[in-house]
Amino acid sequence: MRASLASSIAVTCAAVLALPVSSAAPAAAEVLVQPPAASALPPAPDLPGSTQSLPLGPLGPSSRAGGSGEQGLPRRDVKPFSLVGVVWDDPRAPLHGTVQVRTRATGTDTWSEWQDVETHNDEHGADPDSAEGTSRALRGSTAPLWVGDSDGVEIRVRAEAGGTGGAPPLPAGLRLELVDPGDGPETQTDTEPVLETEPGTDTGTEVEQVAEAAPPQTRTAPAPAAPAGATAAVAPADATSAAVAPEAPLPPAPTPAPAATVPAAPLAAPSASGALTAPPLSGLLAGLGAINAQLTPYAAPWLPALSKEVTEAIASYLPPFLPRTPASGAEAQEPAKTPVQAAAPYIGPRPAIVTRKGWGADESIREKTFVYTNTIKAAFVHHSATGNNYTCAQAPSVLRSIYRYHVLSSGWRDFGYNFAIDKCGNIYEGRAGGVDKPVLGAHTLGFNTSTMGIAVLGTFSTTAPPAASVTAVARLTAWKLGLHGINPKGSVTLTSGGGNLYAKGTKVKFNAIAGHRDGFATDCPGSLLYGKLGTARTSAASYQGR
Repeated sequence: MRASLASSIAVTCAAVLALPVSSAAPAAAEVLVQPPAASALPPAPDLPGSTQSLPLGPLGPSSRAGGSGEQGLPRRDVKPFSLVGVVWDDPRAPLHGTVQVRTRATGTDTWSEWQDVETHNDEHGADPDSAEGTSRALRGSTAPLWVGDSDGVEIRVRAEAGGTGGAPPLPAGLRLELVDPGDGPETQTDTEPVLETEPGTDTGTEVEQVAEAAPPQTRTAPAPAAPAGATAAVAPADATSAAVAPEAPLPPAPTPAPAATVPAAPLAAPSASGALTAPPLSGLLAGLGAINAQLTPYAAPWLPALSKEVTEAIASYLPPFLPRTPASGAEAQEPAKTPVQAAAPYIGPRPAIVTRKGWGADESIREKTFVYTNTIKAAFVHHSATGNNYTCAQAPSVLRSIYRYHVLSSGWRDFGYNFAIDKCGNIYEGRAGGVDKPVLGAHTLGFNTSTMGIAVLGTFSTTAPPAASVTAVARLTAWKLGLHGINPKGSVTLTSGGGNLYAKGTKVKFNAIAGHRDGFATDCPGSLLYGKLGTARTSAASYQGR
């Protein structure tokens, strides 16, 4: 019976596991037993997409407000783009004021009305003392705004009205970032997990002309140095406080192959005292080696949904395999968990997940190592503040645009959130490192350690989130929190890494499914999405079987 179950699990693993390990068994053992500080550069596919970076300047006399407290660009023709944002030199310098843009739909004379860009974006990011949070590449940035296919732009940045001392100065080095996501990868339309499409609309009015500005620059990622071997040793991003695992190169497209089998070994054997113990590591690695020989990491555009029974059956083969060091020192290190201990009794069924391959992430622009936190104790829910004027079919383009903006414009190591959810309830892999692993994100300043970040694409301050999105939050958290034994209706205690609401070192009690505003003074995830988190907690617990 055990041999049959092990074989069945192996077949399931061969079809559904998506671990960032190489296809050779020795490499798999190296990753699972002792992750070194190494990386393998993936191929650099010629993926489309570009970023125009235009410096802002004082607006001329024809501007309504004018003066040193207002910068911008006149209405002008530009190369095609779909997402906008503003960046500046000092990531610690706040932008006290308003940012508004209007854009022209591609190939038309139709200009949109002025649209507000969310200026308070510093609360989305890496923890202050982490390697990513102190990187010299960081820039100050607004939230990105999705505007759809456009080829004309106008922008104005106004300092907020000051008191007796006048308006505070705007940050130095203001630049407008115009992101073109390019065309996405080819998808198999017969299996694409898009639930429905909700088209958006554009309206606009004309505006007066103002002075011309400096020519744009094009942002590109620095070309990475070639590795000395198949896996070149590199210094981890934070060698004293982060577990950094190697990445496997992107393989060619998958080809049909016979299902792999795991050697017939018990999943858990009773000890002399009758307690369950973990299966022998050698047998586990041998089985995973056979599976990995037929896996193609990142080759599948999406991972299928699993039943609760299958999810729980394969959970003992998932991480954590080793003790992990906290990524920022904000959490005490927890004892190592065996595979059997990691298999919590309440795990929700894994939902379908569109992978980075599926939404077309250009893996050549991000950092090449993965950084993990110790465990996942809570999920912070965000709205992306990119607006609601997108269709579900455009969601991959929105993700590619945010990804480029996070990495090339803002200077982050990768996409900030661990997962994203669109208005139709489709779930997307965010930051690279493995959907089933505790990948350290950059989403909730001060509380990235031991948490995951989920961004619902849209802005929900005055617009209600779709029911499908709330359901997707519940399904995702039921699975991911369940892998770490967390009750979605329960509470957890986290230690602040520093922020505007809780000082560094403060121990704070959170709901296991929390809103960004619970850990930072911010509107995120918008009042109307925040009001739905109670529903998400109840549903997630139900999916776990509680």
